[in-house]
Amino acid sequence: MYKLSNRSLQRLYGVDAALVRVVKRAIELTNQDFMVTEGVRTREQCCINYGKGRTAQQCSVKGVPVKYAQPSLSKVTWLNNPFASKHVTGKAIDLIPYPVDWNDLNKFHMIAAAMKQAATELGVRIKWGGDWKKSKDYPHFEI
Repeated sequence: MYKLSNRSLQRLYGVDAALVRVVKRAIELTNQDFMVTEGVRTREQCCINYGKGRTAQQCSVKGVPVKYAQPSLSKVTWLNNPFASKHVTGKAIDLIPYPVDWNDLNKFHMIAAAMKQAATELGVRIKWGGDWKKSKDYPHFEI
């Protein structure tokens, strides 16, 4: 049986209590250890994320300081409003397999199965980014 590290628990600070309960139950259910990489996202982190893959002008139009523009990088968010992420309000978290392996999607599916089972047990409705039709976001869970 796995348990959340102190770092993962710290990253849950400010996250909606129902989502925290789901994560804590999922770590008890899973056969794949995982860690919380992001809970509540700061305004600066929103700017950093939005700037990836965008020009200074694209950032400026959306109220993101041009210093965050990094057009040579891959986009990490497809949000039209850089500050509309559910991470900002504590309604989303990102989980990744531990040890970290971004390429083994089966590990993300195992985490998702545990999260979905925990959510069902606790009566919490969650959405998984791996189920999205357009851009898949395998670490992402939201309520």
